[in-house]
Amino acid sequence: MPSSDHPITSRFAALNPFSKDEDIEDERGETITANSVAGGGHGARETGITKNKLRISHALKSFLVDQGAISYQDSSADDLTGALQTLLNKPHINVPPNLTDRSHPLPEYFISSSHNTYLTAHQLVGSSSAESYETVLTAGSRCVEIDAWDNDDDPEEPKVTHGYTLVSRISFRSVCETIRDYSDKQVAESAQQEGFQASPILLSLENHCSAQGQLRLVQIMKEVWGDRLLSEAVRQEGHQEQEHEGKHVRLEELGFKIVVIVEHHLVDAADQKEDDDSSDDEDEDEKRARKAYKDQKKAAPAALIIPELADLGVYAQSVKPSDNSWYEVDSGLKNGPHHHLINVSESGLSSHMETAREKIGRHNAHHLMRVFPKGTRISSKNLNPVPFWGIGAQICALNWQTFGAGMQLNEALFSGSDGYVLKPAALRAGGNGELSTGKMKKLRLHIAGASDVPLPDGRDPDEIKPYVSCLLVHPNDMEKAPAKRKTEPYKHHKLGFLHKGENPPSNDPVWDETLEWEFEDNELVFLRLLVKSDDSFAANPTLAVAAVRLVYAVGGWTFIRMLDLRGRETNCSLLVKFEVGDA
Repeated sequence: MPSSDHPITSRFAALNPFSKDEDIEDERGETITANSVAGGGHGARETGITKNKLRISHALKSFLVDQGAISYQDSSADDLTGALQTLLNKPHINVPPNLTDRSHPLPEYFISSSHNTYLTAHQLVGSSSAESYETVLTAGSRCVEIDAWDNDDDPEEPKVTHGYTLVSRISFRSVCETIRDYSDKQVAESAQQEGFQASPILLSLENHCSAQGQLRLVQIMKEVWGDRLLSEAVRQEGHQEQEHEGKHVRLEELGFKIVVIVEHHLVDAADQKEDDDSSDDEDEDEKRARKAYKDQKKAAPAALIIPELADLGVYAQSVKPSDNSWYEVDSGLKNGPHHHLINVSESGLSSHMETAREKIGRHNAHHLMRVFPKGTRISSKNLNPVPFWGIGAQICALNWQTFGAGMQLNEALFSGSDGYVLKPAALRAGGNGELSTGKMKKLRLHIAGASDVPLPDGRDPDEIKPYVSCLLVHPNDMEKAPAKRKTEPYKHHKLGFLHKGENPPSNDPVWDETLEWEFEDNELVFLRLLVKSDDSFAANPTLAVAAVRLVYAVGGWTFIRMLDLRGRETNCSLLVKFEVGDA
């Protein structure tokens, strides 16, 4: 078994994990922490509590009086009372209870998911950390990934790392212990907190171990997790699915257990188009480093799964299907288990989507699919998950290192849930696999203003000119070119007598503008909202962000608590009104 410490090239060490060239406007984020909302998690459950701490500017109180939303008495009170407090407590989204119901088969849910969970930064030269699992799980992920390898230094203790790279290693046991501790904490919180139900943790195990190493993986998982592992009875039900016997395992049957997903290697599998050959924002060192990684990975023999490990797993991953039978043929995947998990990169899947969108959608109504970032995303940038959710991919495995655009969208889908959201009917059993209805819709977003816009370090309110940039993200947009609308920059007038009406400081801006979009009706349309500053001397910095799934949006005036670029709740609130109707 090749060691993950195999030398590739000294050029790896020269790579900058977060180079300026990759700082693409509207895409970047900062390091996620355990306090990030990031996909459900504790932050989403506490929204009603934290909103009480918000301050509402005098200008926005006056605006709400003019709109008839609150009375003058409510606006002039020293404390937030009456109608204003009610408005503050009103959530800006409403997740219908049926979308978090757990009685459906597992393939009918979207699952908040993490890619290479152990990595803290760069995919080829970064560090590994068991604590990353606690951070990601606390922030809301319910499917995490472990890359397990033999450990030449101690064969009894397999290691976790990104093979054929300079990524540091950690012990498999330490990862299992971290997941165990989080699982226990989640169960305890579920017993104490009304409305919170502990949910299962899915473990996507990428095995690179020899037979002896795999046996140690099984022994360690059983030893550390004990009865936290999914019961043998439910595992057997999952195995029967693979053999085309019995019904699908339902989400509620998984309870709050740890569920292991194990690979299944197909016979005579052909290579898939997994990675793009190049990327515009890769430098020459990065291209050479990635090629060295791919060459060594391709040369390594596939590790056959021993029966003991296969028995512990519930679903099999079909890493490289030999043809398109998984979506083209009614009889299903050639040479594979009946109930499989298609594990495919974003580029590998994208090559099929233009001609086979509906077929793939119907396939994913009954079978699991995991989509992971293409190989060029070595700095841990993210894929856009929305087009893949749009064809029913349950597991869009994102890089949770930073709270960029992909993670903001992930937060929008899973906010208010416990990491599992029921897919639209068209993408479930009996659906036609096509989510768009062909009808045109219109979104009108009235943006009133904001309070307590975060200031960049070392800058005063007078030094920013905030505006709101909004991007409509649609599943059918494979070109990653969302329709953008934005308000005018707000400028505080130091000579107040030249300004009509309220003249709040720039960190309490009032825009009172309405932005409009027309789009094809679809249940997975999202809106990203970014508060930015119109700076003349540099790239416009992003000050606060939010994202909303339009079908969750609540009518009438609502306050959105904005997040920072680490995905943490700020004291900034944005007053908006969503109106969605026929075009």
